[in-house]
Amino acid sequence: MRRPPLAALATVGVLALTGCGTETGDPAAAPAGTIRAHEVMQLTQPHEETGMTLLEGPVLTHDGDLLVVDVTAPAGEPKVLRVDLRKKTSRGFHTDDRGAYTSAQFSPHDGRLYLTDFAHGDIVSLAPDGGDPRTFFSGEVDGARMNPDDIAFDRRGDLYISDSRGMSEGEPTGRVVRIDREGKNATVLADGLSAPNGISFDETHRGLWVSELTRNRISYLRLDDEGTIASRHTAVRVDGGIAQTDSIAVDADGNLYQALHGRPAMAVYDRYGERLATVEVPPARADGLESATNVAITPGGTKAYMTVSGPAGGYVYTFNAPGKGIRQSNGG
Repeated sequence: MRRPPLAALATVGVLALTGCGTETGDPAAAPAGTIRAHEVMQLTQPHEETGMTLLEGPVLTHDGDLLVVDVTAPAGEPKVLRVDLRKKTSRGFHTDDRGAYTSAQFSPHDGRLYLTDFAHGDIVSLAPDGGDPRTFFSGEVDGARMNPDDIAFDRRGDLYISDSRGMSEGEPTGRVVRIDREGKNATVLADGLSAPNGISFDETHRGLWVSELTRNRISYLRLDDEGTIASRHTAVRVDGGIAQTDSIAVDADGNLYQALHGRPAMAVYDRYGERLATVEVPPARADGLESATNVAITPGGTKAYMTVSGPAGGYVYTFNAPGKGIRQSNGG
């Protein structure tokens, strides 16, 4: 999740936060390797208090609805929305007077929905129906408060978090933090990262893909049997031009879906770094849309839902993904 400008959240009193399938018709309208996404519905307008809207963290519920966070929603307006994809309707799922949430994930341990509060460094959880809000984790990790961006859960329910510290200063002080499923033990697994943003396990749970916003690269962190980092290297260098690497997801074939901030599009790579496709909003619909922040792919299917935002508002778009959805496909 690419944070809004500092002034946008200063106005709400928080810390710095900065149809479906490929398109048919004239082949010339879609260059080779392009997957056209199609609009499902508009969810939000720019908020008067913050001057913008930014949708993130799409995650599919067990009954097929889509949950989406609105990062810049002011107090009292929905900070998490529930979308009925069949009826194309939405309603508020959760709000509060404090959080600036950048991602959402269901835990395999307790089934609750976990949210990252980028501005305050907290992890908040909700019951599956949106009630019973709890602060799961708050405070410093190794002497520094987090700017938690995205979450990936391992099989037992421990949280692996991209801590995007240093983003506004452009310094490589970002981290990957692991918090045990009880919220009691927090450990820095990797540091020296440049505004880590997206995070997702690979399809085997043997490693983590982490996108670094200010270096436009995806790093691969190989894990040992204890879930700590055995090695790490730059795996993909993303040629995004003015666009930057945002959140990331993985499908059953191990393909990576790299969201782009600065362009309403996603880059799709295989596990070896070969670019397979670019998912993009049709040019005629792209005016006023600046970012495709994240994606959720239907478990066991290929229908994907992408969050797209800009001055024109916040939208959900859909496309046919090259691979089938798994847990790691819900926008890590």
